[in-house]
Amino acid sequence: MIKRIVPVALLGAVILGAASCQNKGFKKAKGVEYMLYKDAPGKNAEVGDILEMNIVWKVGKNDGKSKDSVIIDTRKMNAGKPISMPLMDPKFIGDMAGGLAMFSAGDSGVIRVSIDSLKKNLKDQPMPPFAKEGDYFIYEVTMVSVKSKNDAEKESKEKAAKQIQADDKSLQDYFAKNNIKAEKTASGVYYTIQSEGTGEKIAKGQSVTMKYTGKLLDGKVFDSNIDTAFHHDKEPFTIQAGTGSVIPGMDEGIMMLKKGSKATLYIPSSLAYGEHSPSPAIPANAILVFEMQVTEVKAGGEMKAMK
Repeated sequence: MIKRIVPVALLGAVILGAASCQNKGFKKAKGVEYMLYKDAPGKNAEVGDILEMNIVWKVGKNDGKSKDSVIIDTRKMNAGKPISMPLMDPKFIGDMAGGLAMFSAGDSGVIRVSIDSLKKNLKDQPMPPFAKEGDYFIYEVTMVSVKSKNDAEKESKEKAAKQIQADDKSLQDYFAKNNIKAEKTASGVYYTIQSEGTGEKIAKGQSVTMKYTGKLLDGKVFDSNIDTAFHHDKEPFTIQAGTGSVIPGMDEGIMMLKKGSKATLYIPSSLAYGEHSPSPAIPANAILVFEMQVTEVKAGGEMKAMK
């Protein structure tokens, strides 16, 4: 996971097989320079549209001779997938957004901004240490799609609905194959309780300490606080129930349990991490299985997010 923090306005996208940037052929738009290597037919992006793209952000001379340094490659930081973001109005002269408005779906090209010009226009904002006088910020862009906000939201909802159906079928098949009788919550979490525990069910806000092992549906373990291989040193795991300190499916499932309960939660991807994998051990759209034992329940307590 990339932790490097950079100004949002300076982010950029990737070109497949693009030649080195030359001064020849650049056009000006809203304080930036841009050049299209591929100009596909279609309407240019407008403010409010949702852009899906790959970006390589570089810094260098942009003279076709010197080697430019790569700062961010969104393909590498996003598991090979395009990033998605809305197109905003440029916030300043030299904002990359001005150049993105010159792209349509299927286009590839480059946007560049003189660092010297940025320093003049952004006097109150410090430049990153790798921004040298005479250099450019260079954004190599491959525009995968351009959608209106409404179209993007509609498509996202349709995709999510299909994934929910696919996950539920996978779980039903898994239960049938393994002769498991699981209960289902209204949201879609399945659970089995091996030991009921004592007292009342866990309530929102209570401090809950538990042992857990997280697996994929194929049985591969991705995390556990009772297995030293995951370097938790058998540490207790304590959260505040119902407050969003863990994934939604676990948050809901915990409140089905009592002190001393042993249970297994089967969490569809929509109530886990969805498309956004938190680590290489958990694929995108993975169904997660948690074997849990509640060891302590108290009033209130300190929250601890799952790693």
